[in-house]
Amino acid sequence: MSFFKNLAGLNKKMIVNVTDQSEQPAPAAIPPEEAWLTDDDEEGQLAIDVYQTPKAIVVKSTIAGVKPEDINISINNDMLTIRGTRKFTESVSAGDYFYQECYWGGFSRSIILPVAVKSDVIEANLENGVLTVTLPKANAAKQIAIKVTE
Repeated sequence: MSFFKNLAGLNKKMIVNVTDQSEQPAPAAIPPEEAWLTDDDEEGQLAIDVYQTPKAIVVKSTIAGVKPEDINISINNDMLTIRGTRKFTESVSAGDYFYQECYWGGFSRSIILPVAVKSDVIEANLENGVLTVTLPKANAAKQIAIKVTE
């Protein structure tokens, strides 16, 4: 799997079964408070954009409906991890849904950083439902020529 497919979250295979819906009963909607039971304890994967400026790596993600206190951002060596929870606060009967496409519950995303960063000056800002994490680049190591002697 290529680095960029992992970075973009395209590393999961999807199997699609096509059936004639006219012969099968409609699936029952699952109440949001019980949806986690069918997810095999997996978190949702956060969609992100990652780009660089001359001085920083920038990670952006739309996480509308999440409070700053429900977001945890950590860095370990060269891996950035963003975790959080989007809480469902309404009480809606399963039979009242026409569509239920929004993801509620825990989510996370980990990426390997392409360059070294200054971990002590990372900034995270949540504005209008968009999380922006700015990771200043560390000074690049200078190449030093070493003369070999006999």
